[in-house]
Formats: sequence, structure tokens, C-alpha cells
Amino acid sequence: QVRLVESGGGLVQAGGSLRLSCFASGRIFSIGACGWYRQAPGKQRELVALITDGGSTNYEDSVKGRFTISRDNAKNTVYLQMNSLKAEDTAVYYCNADLQVGPSGKNVNYWGQGTQVTVSS
Repeated sequence: QVRLVESGGGLVQAGGSLRLSCFASGRIFSIGACGWYRQAPGKQRELVALITDGGSTNYEDSVKGRFTISRDNAKNTVYLQMNSLKAEDTAVYYCNADLQVGPSGKNVNYWGQGTQVTVSS
């Protein structure tokens, strides 16, 4: 069964760092574009960072210079390094990815289950 498994969330003080990981498990032929989203209580889910299959990246304005998205295709894993964390970064963080799960080349979009990040001020 193909799924995305996130890890690395937790409680950290403001100014601290966390690294989130998203592992694509199951029989996967390739991984396309991947993104990290977050959803704070009472707010809509928002895109935080995106990385294409070619390695190009894009970030939401409030995290530019603090967060870095990267990928290790050999490990089927995408990372989100979060530095200089602020209280307003507190949210559930979700991984999203386009996965080729069959030989036809068609991608299917998957979501992870989410991991909680709490930043204390």
C-alpha cells in the first residue's frame, strides 16, 4: 500500500529548529512534485514549501530564509528543515506528493497524515 509517512514534529522553543521528514512507502516508480502544507487551528491549510521533480523550490513569504525543502530520491524522502521557528509556525504540517505508482507513468496525488509542530514563545 502506497502512503506518505511524516515524522519529526514536536515541541520546540521559539528560535529553535526542527526537521520534518516525509517518506513515501510502498511500490513507487518515481516521485514528482512534493510540498509541505500546514494548517493552524481555525485557519485554512496553506502551502509552505514546494519542490519540483527537477529540484526547483518555492516558499511561502513568511518562511523564506528560515525553511528549506529538499528531497532524496534514492530514499523516497522529502525534508523540511525549519530554523528560527516562531510561535506563528505552530500548526499541523502535512506532506503532499505526486507519486507514480504504476508503469503507465500516471501520477497520483497523496497526502500524509500530518505531524504537529508546536513552537512555544
